Amino acid sequence: MNIPPPLALTAIEQHLSELHEEWSVVEGYLHRDFVFANFVEAFGFMTEIAIVCEKANHHPEWSNVYNRVTIDLTTHDAGGISRYDIELAKEIDAVSSRGRA
Repeated sequence: MNIPPPLALTAIEQHLSELHEEWSVVEGYLHRDFVFANFVEAFGFMTEIAIVCEKANHHPEWSNVYNRVTIDLTTHDAGGISRYDIELAKEIDAVSSRGRA
């Protein structure tokens, strides 16, 4: 896998307009919080995202507490947010737009 270079902050800000409005840059990560009706819905969402991540061989830093899922994206090998993170955020948006978040 070719590691893309990290994106400049101006490029990241431009890409944010392509993503759901709740994505932001927090402490060098592409960040979004999700809230679900209950734990089962939150875990189901994470399961769907895990399959997408595994196929892309790009994995988020994330956490789950009951009905909340927090996702932080960065490309560690690139040393920052890369196009891989933007692409994964778009995939996450597609899953969440199917009625989960």
